[in-house]
Amino acid sequence: MIQIGLSTSSVYPLPLEQTFALAASIGYDGVEVMVTRDKRTQNADELRHLEELYGVPVLALHAPVLLLTHFVWGTDPETKLRKSAELARDVGASTVVVHPPFRWQKEYASNFLNLVEEIGAETNVAISVENMFPWKMNGRGVEAYLPGYDIRDFSSKNLTLDFSHAALSGHDSMEIVHAVGNRLNHVHLCDGLGVHDEGRVFDEHLMPGFGSQPVAEVLQHLAVKGWSGSIVAEVNTRKAKDQRDRVRMLRETLEFAREHTQVHQRGTWNRIKEALHGKPNEKP
Repeated sequence: MIQIGLSTSSVYPLPLEQTFALAASIGYDGVEVMVTRDKRTQNADELRHLEELYGVPVLALHAPVLLLTHFVWGTDPETKLRKSAELARDVGASTVVVHPPFRWQKEYASNFLNLVEEIGAETNVAISVENMFPWKMNGRGVEAYLPGYDIRDFSSKNLTLDFSHAALSGHDSMEIVHAVGNRLNHVHLCDGLGVHDEGRVFDEHLMPGFGSQPVAEVLQHLAVKGWSGSIVAEVNTRKAKDQRDRVRMLRETLEFAREHTQVHQRGTWNRIKEALHGKPNEKP
């Protein structure tokens, strides 16, 4: 069964506890915790307490790989990844999402794909590499990541699809899904309108259905094929008018996910039954 989670980044800048509270009240199956400078996001006891308090599990952790989290757990990216995997193991989360290394992290990048598999095997946690996008500075494209930003080029066993990043890259998410096949184990549910060359130079993380990516079709495809990974809402609610508006955005995002996964799962089962036993009221 596909689980639908809520990322702490969707609730930013509200406190960590608000993600658990909103996930529980709206009906999400769990949360994805972005490890940040907030010490509670780095502490297994704190996260387990929130799990028990609100009755929603931590489905995944996002390693502290953003520029804003540069000093979390020191500056060594390998240490950050190991600590993330150990924390995920300790709270029972199945997945750690990580970005490809920055180009200036050459030593880390040279062994990155091996480290991903090694740490995953040691902790029994899926280290899932997320698709990113090219940067643009002074009107020129910049390859900011090594070995690159396109997960289709990676040999990793576990991969994460982010629809907003695909939009910024000018890629079709369905093409990515088909290319990586069963290695896709995690999805960041959002949307995006376009690429850098169209004047959009930021990571939009729109609500699904408000961008140009085939989000509904991808979710339907995953449901029909019996995919069993997690889909985590990672939408930007910082422009919400108030808390009621933020709740509306998160509820509509969950409804979108449910509509395009569960409904199509039921439809597939009905087609199987029809193939085996004939359609209702159909004469032999």
